[in-house]
Amino acid sequence: MNRKTPVKRVRAKQRRLSAVDRRSEFVTKATELFAEEGFGGGTRALAHKLGVTQPLLYRYFPSKDDLIREVYRKVYLEPLEIGWEKVLSDRSRPLRVRLQEFYEIYTDAIFNRRWLRIYLYSGLKGLDINRWYVGMVKDKILTRILRECRHDAGLATQGRPSAAELELAWVFHGGIFYYGVRKYIYEAPVLEDKAQMISDALDIFLAGFERMAESATDRRRAPIKVVG
Repeated sequence: MNRKTPVKRVRAKQRRLSAVDRRSEFVTKATELFAEEGFGGGTRALAHKLGVTQPLLYRYFPSKDDLIREVYRKVYLEPLEIGWEKVLSDRSRPLRVRLQEFYEIYTDAIFNRRWLRIYLYSGLKGLDINRWYVGMVKDKILTRILRECRHDAGLATQGRPSAAELELAWVFHGGIFYYGVRKYIYEAPVLEDKAQMISDALDIFLAGFERMAESATDRRRAPIKVVG
């Protein structure tokens, strides 16, 4: 009987995490929970599933939204802090090479079951995670890509992308994203050569942008008709 007591004490000491480690543990456990079960329930149920008391959870995250924001930062933003903007904007390298490299890095970061399930669950629940992420993709990724496409085509790079340009970019980006959904969520057969899939998608996107750029150039060159 007495021999078991020290073991219990050792285990208790192992549970005494620093505030930083405890907070990180909550985020990790909440991430796994959200990925498997979605975002339903209040903080009491969440604390129970995480194996802690509600007051302890409140000490680190005053609300469930605060915890969701931290999951978003950890799961969605940190993996993208990989120098992707530098990859896209390095004009010493061909545009297509940059885009291929970026999307191989990007898909390595997001193509996993946990990331995709949280994204889809949050969309169904109407949470801000999707709006935050879609806004980030538009402002930080697609706008940058379109700026580089304009530069490569000899067009002005100032100003916001047109609605048509953005739609073309979203179709391209969304097609790559849905490849991940089909493979990791639906577990459907896909082309296993991911780099080839990205290359094929780039063929379509760059050809479409080239036609769009040519149309814009033709409109600028067309003579102005004077009426009267």
